[in-house]
Amino acid sequence: MTAKSAKSSERYKIAATNRKARFQYHILETMQAGIVLQGTEVKSIREGRVNLGESFASIRQGEMFLCDCHISPYSHGNYANHEPLRPRKLLMHKREIIRLFSKVQIKGLTLVPLKMYFVNGRVKVDIALVQGKKLYDKREDIKKRDIEREIRRSE
Repeated sequence: MTAKSAKSSERYKIAATNRKARFQYHILETMQAGIVLQGTEVKSIREGRVNLGESFASIRQGEMFLCDCHISPYSHGNYANHEPLRPRKLLMHKREIIRLFSKVQIKGLTLVPLKMYFVNGRVKVDIALVQGKKLYDKREDIKKRDIEREIRRSE
């Protein structure tokens, strides 16, 4: 099986996106990470009950964690339901984590999740290395969006 055919057989189902991230940050680099979840968390994600709005990734003791990601308790769960805001471990190669850690420490960048999705039944997270936008950058984005909207209306 070639790499091309293996890639085309993957099925993506987006569970959540972080729309605020593209407005508040300059995205420098993105990468895919696996995530360690409990059973009821996966079921809740399948229902689309995930909020990535305020979440971020942090690196502690050589491991990467997704913090402040709200996954609502599963509606049909029992006493074994998960805690909504617990830190969840992200799965990446050690050398990638070390490389990201150095960029975050030296350059003052941030790690932010962009989207959470399913690939062949497994939950993946797109993590971005970002730099915060200044207020004037945000105003420029709003201006561009308004101009594009006016052009679409006039057509």
